[in-house]
Amino acid sequence: MRFFKSVWGDAGYLKFIDRCERQLAKVLGLVLLVLIAAASLQLVWQVFWSLVSPNTAWLNSRLMEVLGDLLSLLIALEVLQNITSYLRKHVIQIELVLLTAITAVSRKVIVLPHGAEAKPQLLAGLGLAVLALTASYWLVHSLSRESSVATKKEPATGNPELDL
Repeated sequence: MRFFKSVWGDAGYLKFIDRCERQLAKVLGLVLLVLIAAASLQLVWQVFWSLVSPNTAWLNSRLMEVLGDLLSLLIALEVLQNITSYLRKHVIQIELVLLTAITAVSRKVIVLPHGAEAKPQLLAGLGLAVLALTASYWLVHSLSRESSVATKKEPATGNPELDL
């Protein structure tokens, strides 16, 4: 009975969940790394053959496709950074998550299809998302900077005369 309590008690259960969570994050990170590598090779291959082909017109939708693919790869890299940061510090870093979200919304704005200007609700929603995410990032970044400055200003010795 004691073994059962140690395994399924709160501390044992939380330790088990934590281990599973970390292992799953490692597997997902590895899958994402393989996906990023394969997609990068495919993008390089497509751009190379588009450059070699004289029939490729870059000033049409092809340029937007390449930019969209490139930004998607950057977003995937940021997600991989989020996973590795979580594994290193065992804390979700909200600044990285917000930067990833800002990049994702920015990608959506950059590769908006023709005719999107006829959808004011979409444009307003994207604009509000950009404003909310950047305001959130600014707030989190400001608070983390203030807390790091406050930590540095704490007296080292406890004696105000020596800390000058």
